[in-house]
Amino acid sequence: MELAAIPFVIFLIAAAAISFFVLKKAVKMAIRAVIVALILIIAVVGGASLWWFGNADKTSDNRAVPVKKTR
Repeated sequence: MELAAIPFVIFLIAAAAISFFVLKKAVKMAIRAVIVALILIIAVVGGASLWWFGNADKTSDNRAVPVKKTR
């Protein structure tokens, strides 16, 4: 899952850049900055959570138990 965090963040950074330029003529600079900041915050939090919870399955205590043959 940690590999999914990288494209997720890159996608949202691209979305933030595109929305910044699309809103260039329609909205004032302060509102554009707030919208881009919200998208970037979502990208950072989402990427960090994918990274954090993606590592959780590798650090679990589920170890293989050796099987004893009965015969």
